[in-house]
Amino acid sequence: HPLLNDSKQLKESQRDKLRAIIEAEAIDWAVAWATPEEIDKVNILKASILSMHRALENLRVSPQSIIVDGNRFLPYKDIPYNCFVKGDGRYSSIAAASVLAKTHRDEYMRKIDIEFPCYGWAKNMAYPTSGHREAIRKNGVSKYHRVSYRLLPEPDLFSFTNCESTQREEGTCCKEY
Repeated sequence: HPLLNDSKQLKESQRDKLRAIIEAEAIDWAVAWATPEEIDKVNILKASILSMHRALENLRVSPQSIIVDGNRFLPYKDIPYNCFVKGDGRYSSIAAASVLAKTHRDEYMRKIDIEFPCYGWAKNMAYPTSGHREAIRKNGVSKYHRVSYRLLPEPDLFSFTNCESTQREEGTCCKEY
C-alpha cells in the first residue's frame, strides 16, 4: 500500500486506515505484549523479544523466516531471522507490524484511560509528557505503570497525595477528577 511506512511517520488516521487493510489482507498477523510486571522483571529489551515470540506463537501460518526491526532478537524455534535497524522504513512487513503494534497499543491506552482518567493516557499515550509526570506526582503510579521506568525521581514517584495503594489497584483514585 502506498501509505505504508514506519508508524511514527504516519498520522493517526493513516495508521487506522492501514490497520484495517493489514488485518483484512495480510496472510496472517498477531499482536502481543508484555505486562508492566514482566517488563519490570526482565527489562524492556527482553520483554520486547518475549512479545515478538508471543506474536509468532499466535500466528496460524508458520513463517519461513523472520525479519525484525532493530538489532536484537533471540532465536525462535529453528526459523532463520535477520535484524534491520530502522527496518520499519525499509520493509513493508516490518512497517505493517509497526502500524499494528502502534494502533493496538493506542487502542489499549484509550481503554485504560477510562479506568484512570487522571493520567491523560488517551491523549499522551503513556509517553512521559509534563502532564503525565504531574499526574504521577499527584496520584502515584497505577497498576499499569512500569515502576522500572523512572518518570520521576524516586522520592516523588511514591510520595503522592491523592490516592491510597488500594485505590490505585482498584482504579478509583482518579475517579474524583
